[in-house]
Amino acid sequence: MKFTHRLAYYIFGLTLGFFLVAFIFTKRGQDFCYLPNCRVLKDFKAKGLTISKQAQATIDEKWVTMDDVKNSLENGNVDFSKSNKPNPGGGKLYIIEAVTSKNEPVIFEIISHSDKAVLKDIKKQ
Repeated sequence: MKFTHRLAYYIFGLTLGFFLVAFIFTKRGQDFCYLPNCRVLKDFKAKGLTISKQAQATIDEKWVTMDDVKNSLENGNVDFSKSNKPNPGGGKLYIIEAVTSKNEPVIFEIISHSDKAVLKDIKKQ
């Protein structure tokens, strides 16, 4: 068998296998979350987010809402150059850059403990 025929069979089988695996995993509700940004945000959602008094005071100012906080845990970008630093009160500090529903850039400071995540502060960028 010629090399071109073998290559064509290989590519056909690889493509067929890829679509089969993608079809099976999307039906089961699996998602691709292996990148660092996705893993950190998924960890915060799994632990549950506790809001500090300082962050609650900012939310009460009405320029940022709880929906913005939830959206940041879905679509935010973790700034790893400023994140994963030890926090004096325990845990590690993570900085998440996101956009509010009014398209204003905002920064969320989240402290990650082993059993919970605490929204420490919300700042305008």
